[in-house]
Amino acid sequence: MATLIRFFAIVAVLLLTACEGKEPLYQEQGYVFGTLVEVSVYGEDETRARQAVSGVMQEFQRLHDMLHAWQPSELSELNAAFAKGESAAISAELVAILQDAAQLSQQSQGLFNPAIGGLVQLWGFHADEFKPVQPDEKQVAQWVAANPQMSDISIERGRAKSNNKFVQVDLGGYAKGYALDRAAELLHKQGIHNALINIGGNVLALGQHGNHPWRVGIQHPRKSGALATLDLNDGEAIGTSGDYQRYFMLGNVRYCHLINPRSGYPMQGVQAVTILTHGTRAGVLSDAASKPLFIAGARGWRAAATQMGLSEAMLVDGQGNIHLTAGLQKRLEFTDKNIHPEVEP
Repeated sequence: MATLIRFFAIVAVLLLTACEGKEPLYQEQGYVFGTLVEVSVYGEDETRARQAVSGVMQEFQRLHDMLHAWQPSELSELNAAFAKGESAAISAELVAILQDAAQLSQQSQGLFNPAIGGLVQLWGFHADEFKPVQPDEKQVAQWVAANPQMSDISIERGRAKSNNKFVQVDLGGYAKGYALDRAAELLHKQGIHNALINIGGNVLALGQHGNHPWRVGIQHPRKSGALATLDLNDGEAIGTSGDYQRYFMLGNVRYCHLINPRSGYPMQGVQAVTILTHGTRAGVLSDAASKPLFIAGARGWRAAATQMGLSEAMLVDGQGNIHLTAGLQKRLEFTDKNIHPEVEP
């Protein structure tokens, strides 16, 4: 319960609802992927909306059970096989997920790297509650030297193997986005055309909220409430990676779960990155494509955005300064009118 209560204070994107006459807005919440999820359906009778959302929630639980990195799951069984230098049979769905994640990792030049699950565990983030830990420097250096990559995984005839025993796949930066896309697919099949799906701050919009687009807010990384708001159009998704969601403090130093695979240490100097994505894979991209920008930091984020094909992105640096692309500037409305962001083409 404490985890759930804490989440309400740190959710990355807040749904801003408004009355739309007497048209029905059905909303249902759950707790999966270690975070709060919410599905909102507009303009349908409650029975129809409830049935459609129930199917989405069941799908979320199925994916959670399949892709969990440290509790018993298809993915954790695969990781155990990798550690032993053995191969393992995996489902066609997991094959496709691993191949897609590998392609995104290559596109990011390794800054998005789901193969570093061992480092994530070493820093204590394979847990529901985070306790301050300071891993041995030699252990961190060992992982960095081993350089586990998604490209180390080979898949033949439904069996996956890695010649690098340090490969431990953690899809925490991919699974929520994948689930968004699956939810959109399921809702469309049920004839639901107007909905908003929120998985821990990764939000995907279908249709509209009445006569208006879905209005969402981007959580301020250091204050309660929204830093900015924007309208999400049909098929658009927004994703935020922040150092305020999964972290611990050691002294005055903040250690977050977003680990730089090149150094082996949690990334510092960035408070949050927000990106806006479009198209058939908007969900996956809203989750995975924000990570390279965060890891690249204030100096490299814009180049990383270009690499990932993003024209609408924002970074809040360690001092709270806001950097954003001209494309996203056109879409945002900052809650503090005194904010003057640095805009890059």
